[in-house]
Amino acid sequence: MDKVITVEQLSELPQDSYLLIDIRDEYSFLYGHIDGAVNMSAEQLSDAGLPQDKKLIIYCKSGIISPQTVDVLCENGYDAYDLSGGYIEWLRIKLENREITERVEESIRKKFRQTLWSKFAKAVTTYELVKPNDKIAVCISGGKDSMLMAKLFQEMKRHDKFPFELVFLVMDPGYSPENRMVIEKNAASMSLPITVFETDIFQSVYNVNKNACYLCARMRRGHLYNKAKQLGCNKIALGHHFDDVIETTLMSMLYGGQVRTMMPKLHSENFEGMEIIRPMYLIRESEIIHWRDYNDLHFIQCACRFTDTCTTCTDDRPVSKRQEIKQLIAQLKKVNPQVEMNIFRSVENVDLNAVIKFKYKKDVHGFLELYDN
Repeated sequence: MDKVITVEQLSELPQDSYLLIDIRDEYSFLYGHIDGAVNMSAEQLSDAGLPQDKKLIIYCKSGIISPQTVDVLCENGYDAYDLSGGYIEWLRIKLENREITERVEESIRKKFRQTLWSKFAKAVTTYELVKPNDKIAVCISGGKDSMLMAKLFQEMKRHDKFPFELVFLVMDPGYSPENRMVIEKNAASMSLPITVFETDIFQSVYNVNKNACYLCARMRRGHLYNKAKQLGCNKIALGHHFDDVIETTLMSMLYGGQVRTMMPKLHSENFEGMEIIRPMYLIRESEIIHWRDYNDLHFIQCACRFTDTCTTCTDDRPVSKRQEIKQLIAQLKKVNPQVEMNIFRSVENVDLNAVIKFKYKKDVHGFLELYDN
């Protein structure tokens, strides 16, 4: 018996006749999943008390490991089926010929005006991120943050208070065909005229065992700067948000032994005349997720080839330092809901009279210099 079912066949089944099970990790499931699915790892299924009177339809990211799970369930007497192509195939069909520009833009102007648009405009004004005659490369990785940033920049351009130019820049460092497809279809559906250029970064760092992520990030940043400069841009815009700022600050203290935050803008050290700007600096990640889900949007989870299968098809991924910090902040918020804002304010209110040492550029200063005076 053929134990495979297609996405089209799934859509024709009565909803009460099957249980749809996503066996990817919890983080991937929360980032995006098929409507109506429940999340269980392959190991959890044996003790989950699954119904015997329904079809069990199993999927992973792209159908790599789900067939094995289906075989085990069938051996145990369940009527189990593999969803052909997995989440990616469902997503491909969902994004096919989709046009959602008007709805997405209206949501920014109305429903999310205070939480997204106003925060974006405030960061641009407060930190002087955009100035007349700037040409900005809006860097799109394909995730929710950079896609929203691009739409916010389009909204800013629509107001046209002063002249500036935008280039929506996508660097392909060696995406899987599935990730490249999702980025291009999302851009088309939201009327984002992207400029795509290709590099071999993922291939270059493939055999690097130590600090591969750090090296990859530096190489990607360098390629973005270089391409943006070729296109006549003087700034690159990145989609880091408020939560990234808070997490980076804590990571620097707990793992780096220094008080250092993510700045709203920086001059490039290696590309003269170029700047990084972060216009999402004041926007909460929870509001980005709210905007994504409100508009029924689906983005790539991770561009990295190393995690392209392991973070979406298995459960044995080690917890990253950033995930550890996210979990720590979540615990602290249970006691103090203002903990994130207090961390943010702490780097706005540094009292140099109450620190032992501090750096300014390359010089180190200590409290003893002025203590006796």
